Amino acid sequence: MTDPTRQRQLQELDTVNLCTRILTLARNELYLNMRFLDVSLSSLGYEADPDTDGLGTDGFRIRYQPDSLCRVYRRGRVYVNRAYLHMVLHCLFCHMDTIGERGREYWDLACDIAMESIIDGMYQACVHVPPSPFRRETYLRLGQKLRVLTAEGVYKELQGMELTETQYLRLAQEFRTDRHDLWYEEDTRRQAVPRQNRWKDNREKLQTRMEAMSQEESQSESSPELLDQVRIENRERYDYRRFLRKFAVLKEEMQVDDDAFDYAYYMYGMERYGNMPLIEPLESKEIFRIEDFVIVVDTSMSCSGGLVWRFLEETYEVLSESESYFKKINIHIIQCDDQVRSDVRIASREQMEEYMREFTIRGMGGTDFRPAFEYVDRLRAQGAFTKLRGLLYFTDGKGIYPVKMPPYDTAFVFIQNQYQDELVPAWAMKVFLDAEDAQEGAPRHVLQPAALY
Repeated sequence: MTDPTRQRQLQELDTVNLCTRILTLARNELYLNMRFLDVSLSSLGYEADPDTDGLGTDGFRIRYQPDSLCRVYRRGRVYVNRAYLHMVLHCLFCHMDTIGERGREYWDLACDIAMESIIDGMYQACVHVPPSPFRRETYLRLGQKLRVLTAEGVYKELQGMELTETQYLRLAQEFRTDRHDLWYEEDTRRQAVPRQNRWKDNREKLQTRMEAMSQEESQSESSPELLDQVRIENRERYDYRRFLRKFAVLKEEMQVDDDAFDYAYYMYGMERYGNMPLIEPLESKEIFRIEDFVIVVDTSMSCSGGLVWRFLEETYEVLSESESYFKKINIHIIQCDDQVRSDVRIASREQMEEYMREFTIRGMGGTDFRPAFEYVDRLRAQGAFTKLRGLLYFTDGKGIYPVKMPPYDTAFVFIQNQYQDELVPAWAMKVFLDAEDAQEGAPRHVLQPAALY
């Protein structure tokens, strides 16, 4: 007589073996069609989890309920491939480790929408399923606000939509592919650092592979949407205040240097000799301050006036800090589209405050970065700068760049997810401001183009 318990265990083992074969076949099929994902596809193990429903990942393995996986497979092999790729993409972009203070429901939905948009942008037969009209409408609506549908950008847009419960459930039903409860487990959170390091390395290798393959004749495997998101995620995030200090100079000013003053010796002298301190405080102090500096603002039609204002406001806040100013400064703020439209020299804090109060955009023509650099070269030849420390150019990147590297540090400042840097020359630094830090402010009056002579 067959032991029922033993028979059930053998059936479960057979089912697990079958599920392992299904996942292995999915991984292999994805690899054959997307060679750039080789390392990432091999970074997840498999673990049966009979006590839950669906499929999910904790960044180290795919945990699945055997019956759920078999149902997906019976629906079609392509759906298993999509689910596998969907979970790998969650890991590549570290969605389980970038939750922060975000609301769980909207963050989970935003991550699913962002990853499904990547997969729907791939046309390999192993993952392609024609998107429904509702999906296409959702992508179109989000695409009107976001150049790249990142999870962070989608999350922000979802919050602004003020979805009803019915609308939220409709989106969740359309885009939910895997379970995310594993992201919030204590064991998963404790392994955040090694997991992030592992997938950061995978992501950097992925970008290298994809960029190399994009240069080959055959680009059938390419995925522009994925490459865009990988580039954004791999980009170093600068602290803007720290970045501006790259342009600071070390200079001595007349003021008490508290760091070099020792009160112990001072008090000893006062007690020992009466009214005679042993050490007087130093009357000068070396500090880093911004002196000669140029800010260029792209005022072409492709740049939003609100974003320009927010960039200047952020820059003003940094420069207005006491540690950023000499008593005399020399900052030129230039507005340029395809011509230099305005140049205002700022020599004091008061002038900077007045400029911000009266700021008006001049331009709104085409985009050409070269006139601004040529104009700065003329200023240098005329002796307008003692020692020009650097030039900061705020733009969306859609323009003609100079070929020759200027003799001073140059950085182009872009808004996160709203730029094109394919043509940015290698000699230029690239700085990225989060869109949340560059919210569009109050609209500013725009003057008709008038070239500066």
